[in-house]
Amino acid sequence: MLKRFVTRSTLWLFVGLLCAIDVRIASQDQKPSEGFTEERVLAAMHTISSHTLDDYVKELASEKYRGRLTGTPEYNASAQWVADLLASWKMKPMGDNGAYFQKFPNPYTLVKPGDQLVLNVPIGKDGMIKKRYLFQEDYFPGSTSDSGTVTADVVYAGYGITAPELGYDDYDGVDVKGKIVMVEPESPVGPDHPDPTVFQKWRPYSFHDYKMKNAKEHGAAGMIYDYHIANPNSVFIKDFIVTYIGESVAEDVFAGTGKKHDNVVKTIKTSLKPCSFALGKSMTLTCVTEYHPEGIGMNVISMLEGSDPTLNNEYIIITSHLDHLGMNPEMMPGANDNASAVAVSLGVAQALFELDMPLKRSVVFIMFGAEEQGVKGSEFYVAHPVVPNDHVTGVFNMDGVGRGDHIYAGGAKNFPQLWEIISRNNGKYIHRQIEAGFTANLARPRQDAAHFMWAGIPTLSFNASGGKELPYQTYHTTKDSIDIITPEIMEDLAQLLFLSVIDMGRDQKISDPSH
Repeated sequence: MLKRFVTRSTLWLFVGLLCAIDVRIASQDQKPSEGFTEERVLAAMHTISSHTLDDYVKELASEKYRGRLTGTPEYNASAQWVADLLASWKMKPMGDNGAYFQKFPNPYTLVKPGDQLVLNVPIGKDGMIKKRYLFQEDYFPGSTSDSGTVTADVVYAGYGITAPELGYDDYDGVDVKGKIVMVEPESPVGPDHPDPTVFQKWRPYSFHDYKMKNAKEHGAAGMIYDYHIANPNSVFIKDFIVTYIGESVAEDVFAGTGKKHDNVVKTIKTSLKPCSFALGKSMTLTCVTEYHPEGIGMNVISMLEGSDPTLNNEYIIITSHLDHLGMNPEMMPGANDNASAVAVSLGVAQALFELDMPLKRSVVFIMFGAEEQGVKGSEFYVAHPVVPNDHVTGVFNMDGVGRGDHIYAGGAKNFPQLWEIISRNNGKYIHRQIEAGFTANLARPRQDAAHFMWAGIPTLSFNASGGKELPYQTYHTTKDSIDIITPEIMEDLAQLLFLSVIDMGRDQKISDPSH
């Protein structure tokens, strides 16, 4: 009897121990979800510091990376610096052959010192006045111009468009062979037209590449482009010299013609009829460049894998572009555009590492190359994704998020399921002014978000604006430096995205990722 009791007691004790072990194991298995307390999440969120993000911007905008033009050794060095940080936070490399880098063909052009822009104004029978313009204040050398000098008469060629099917030709009735053409950007019909189908007919003619190729095909030797920024987003054409001009140059070129530049542009837009004519002046354009057709670009890609065996095949993607304009010929630091967004991406990645709690869904971080060269990095990625496009739950893209006092979320009204998460977390924790926008996405792509949206992937694209007005232009100039950065807005956006990624990574009820 005693023996039976002992045996039975021992048996129940053994069963109890097994149950206790099972409960402990089950408890450990459930720990990832049970451990997501608000206190723990907020503690990780507060590791995102404006000081650290500012340091990241300082690094990327420093002299050592010389403006981060995609294809250059300096861009590659900045990509390696980013990859090293991601590796230190245990982010899985998702590029080519187990590395962090996804490479793609990317010709590029180096702009070197020696540029000039001179207006030659005839005086009297044989006299000539030369007006020399100032770099940046009045013009920028063409970022993809061929190297050389051209002196020639200037012909105004409107928007530089030849579109027989639209009954429109800016080159009709003017001789531009061997001359310099002055051309406007975009097209006389814009994406804000009430009927989108009308703009779609003009859209192919709005691209920089088209305008330069068309000018060359009509025999022009050079172009002054009424687009006063440094801009590597255009084609290289051998024996074709390009300079980007500001309004001061345009006014001088039009002086004495009896016509005002602004009025002529308005007339073309209103009438949809060309207004091309010889300007009666000559100019001298000089660009000193070095073309690299063999250039290779790279995207930096990493992933924090999800823990759920099913949901880890759904992806949240955070994107920014790492590149800027390089030397044009002075350094374009690109602090706000777009070191700020890379810094915010890194802040989110580091906070997820500090949280040390696996999400159910996977999170992918992509820092694109060649955004400034025609959004080529994101175009290549969407065509060659490292995770299936139809398994992407949402994309948060950022561009120019480092200066200002409020945030704009492009695409928020297109994708309310993503906006609801952002808006809720902002209202509960961050309290930053943020505006929801609608993106028609009809024009030529200006941000990486465009390619994701065209692929049918829910995408929000963030930028910052506002704050104290500056007495100079910063967009695509040498003035986009660390001095203009507002670190606090980067911190707020990074914390907001971190919280939203946590929600999306844990929630099983987000809309079907197959869209």
